[in-house]
Amino acid sequence: MDTIENIELTFLTLDDFQELKEATLASYTHMPQAFWGREYLQRLIERFPEGQVVIKVNQQIAGGALSIIVDYESFDEHHTYQEITGDYTFDTHSDEGDVLYGIDIFIKPEFRGLRLGRRLYDYRKDLAERLNLRGVAFGGRIPEYHKYADTLTPKEYINKVKQTEIYDPVLNFQLSNDFHVAKVLKNYLEGDQESNEYAVLLEWDNIYYTKKRKVATVNKKVVRLGLVQWQMRHYKNLDELLSQVEYFVDAVSAYRSDFALFPELFSAPLMAENNHLSQPEALRELATHSAHILRRFSELAIAYNINIITGSMPEMHDERPYNVGYLCRRDGTTERYEKLHITPIERRVWGWEKGEQLKVFDTDCGKIGILICYDVEFPELSRLLALQGMELLFVPFLTDTQDGYSRVRNCARARAIENECYVAIAGSVGNLPKVHNMDTRYAQSMVFTPCDFAFPPNGIKAQATPNTEMILVADVDIHLLRELHRFGTVRNLEDRRTDIFDLKQIRKE
Repeated sequence: MDTIENIELTFLTLDDFQELKEATLASYTHMPQAFWGREYLQRLIERFPEGQVVIKVNQQIAGGALSIIVDYESFDEHHTYQEITGDYTFDTHSDEGDVLYGIDIFIKPEFRGLRLGRRLYDYRKDLAERLNLRGVAFGGRIPEYHKYADTLTPKEYINKVKQTEIYDPVLNFQLSNDFHVAKVLKNYLEGDQESNEYAVLLEWDNIYYTKKRKVATVNKKVVRLGLVQWQMRHYKNLDELLSQVEYFVDAVSAYRSDFALFPELFSAPLMAENNHLSQPEALRELATHSAHILRRFSELAIAYNINIITGSMPEMHDERPYNVGYLCRRDGTTERYEKLHITPIERRVWGWEKGEQLKVFDTDCGKIGILICYDVEFPELSRLLALQGMELLFVPFLTDTQDGYSRVRNCARARAIENECYVAIAGSVGNLPKVHNMDTRYAQSMVFTPCDFAFPPNGIKAQATPNTEMILVADVDIHLLRELHRFGTVRNLEDRRTDIFDLKQIRKE
């Protein structure tokens, strides 16, 4: 091969017909009717010009890829090449379809080994993303199968190729380009004797695909988090505390945050007026404010157009106290979450009851989970949420000492890595000398990420100043998570050994 001076990927035109014909024949030496006639090519270019590309090396065609868009659900899963192309008319192409279907791809023999085929596949993937299609699909030939047809079924052959016991130049290449095997197609391409007329239906899923909606919605790619590092201080009454709440909601919403996260038991200063009571009795009195606080949070979520995670507050059920919080969405809806694990001192001093509800919450920014303080130290909970699609985990906490804070911080950091999600933690600082068991607080609110090339190397997106009243605002990119799930250096969710262990939620809502 001459010295390469130029490699160009460009749209196919009819002027390329004769050279394309020669390149196709050189690439498919064992295939009958290995090239498209001029009239077919013209029809294809007219209907979908973006789907027809060639790679030119030194101005010479080295390879090409032809594609159409189809309504994938309208085809039987065991379709043939003739059916998918509409008896070679391309009438099956539809601008309203949802899958980019590859009908041909080739590289001339003298240009193989330059990874030009990868460029063609990457173009198809980029096109599917740009056109918001579900993915890419095609029937892949298995040209080495005829050598094994007497001893192996197509399924057995494919498995041996996957396990690298057999080398198939076409299938191996396609698998290495992130395509997965969906089906074995029988009688797919008439005359393909090398493959015994079998093909492998290969698919690539577009992780950025969003289903078309008939209502106006915003698909959030970057989500802005507003964390409130709350100062424990004396308040004259509930109205004064709620005025401080609104101040922080106003502050984070001014930065157009999508979420505001408050700490666990942020309303504890109101217990000062009942400090003469026993601690369990003071907690029960604090619970009398919770319904009013929830109503105010819901009003603020609507007024400031922000989703609010209310931290937590006591709530009485059957005369027993539960540590609960609410997700107050900006559309006016609310949902409740509970603290599931109670620390020994919480049980002994306040008499908290354990919650039972664990669930993922749908929001306009994706699926989120919420775990209160101690709960984040139990990895099973966040893993169950991750398996339900959680992408953001919020952890309101309340810790008095640095070692208690370190447990929450380090466990939250681990949850971000092992579940491939973002984790935001927010706590309270300061002291309440007139409230029993609330004398000092230690906190540093933070946002954690997975550790991979697209994220901070130490897994810390943003962090507040320790023990200082402030807000922390940080942007997190949801699409980076979806790329991590598929293409990460390590894939903690995908590589779980479910053949030797399993995790299931026994009690549901």
